[in-house]
Amino acid sequence: MGRNSDITIDEIHRAQETWGTGIVTIGKIYTDGGNYLKAAREHLNTLYAFEAGPVLFKPTKASEVQFRPTTEAALSYFAGGNDTYREDQGFAIHPWVKVRFENVLTYFHGDYAVAMGNYFFSEANGNEVKVEYTFGYLKDQEGKLKINLHHSSVPFNAG
Repeated sequence: MGRNSDITIDEIHRAQETWGTGIVTIGKIYTDGGNYLKAAREHLNTLYAFEAGPVLFKPTKASEVQFRPTTEAALSYFAGGNDTYREDQGFAIHPWVKVRFENVLTYFHGDYAVAMGNYFFSEANGNEVKVEYTFGYLKDQEGKLKINLHHSSVPFNAG
């Protein structure tokens, strides 16, 4: 996929901001009674590299079908409603009101990069949920960043 153009930290920050805004938008459209499935599909088509092959997608709240390498599997996770993935409640339709990323480490290798850290999902009541992530980014033919690795998990609690 990709052009011969190095990825920059600013591009990663913009991609993360776009990802977070997309998650918030999907939830708002759902709450407002709009076509949230369309919004979720656009989010996936715009930000994920499914056209390049399987995306290594391990979402946070998936335990029965843990890995989602196709657009339809990822769509179910974000928007719910797919009988193949009965555990999905629609992560993006929660709804969240804000998402912020805190990168801990970023690895660059030309037109590929991997960012790792925490992202925080804010609810309308002000509660913030901390999730750990690793996202891999590559550039498509137009030079736009796309995600081909998405791993999220809730921080370990030894309880």
